[in-house]
Amino acid sequence: MDTGLVRAKRSRKGKAVQRVLSQKQLLYLDLEAGGLLLLPLRERRKIAQAILKSPKSDALAVGSNGVLKIDLQLARKRLAEALRRIEQARNLAVSDPGIMNGTPVFKGTRIPVQTIASMHAQGVALTEILDGYPALNREMVELAPIYVSAFPRRGRPARLPWRKRKPVRVVKVRIPE
Repeated sequence: MDTGLVRAKRSRKGKAVQRVLSQKQLLYLDLEAGGLLLLPLRERRKIAQAILKSPKSDALAVGSNGVLKIDLQLARKRLAEALRRIEQARNLAVSDPGIMNGTPVFKGTRIPVQTIASMHAQGVALTEILDGYPALNREMVELAPIYVSAFPRRGRPARLPWRKRKPVRVVKVRIPE
């Protein structure tokens, strides 16, 4: 995206502006993450154009003699699986302003998805998380990091209710020398 090979389309939903990528663009970005960055920009540009022109092809020959072949079918399967997992993660969580000020939580619970994802990232064992949160199942815990990376929190942190208020009581304590 930085080199301009893939450009997201902008769409508006109310006041929010979203950037949307097509399946072809996602396929190219998946290939780029898988090793295309090692190729020169000129070759990567040709690959991106070839994917946009013929999105149904199963393989793509790269170079003047077609020395390098890229298996697009395998990349499509990987991409489809990743998109399926993101959709599963989206269906597991809900964000409601009436529940924990809109913090994304697992449906039917008040357990924040971010909490489980950070526990998972810190290396807490799956069984330990499930023992601590019996309302969750294995799939929920595995999909929490996917949800957090796919739908990051945006905006400023929530306002703290005690900010900009005078303290209820002030106590001065003299420390003996």
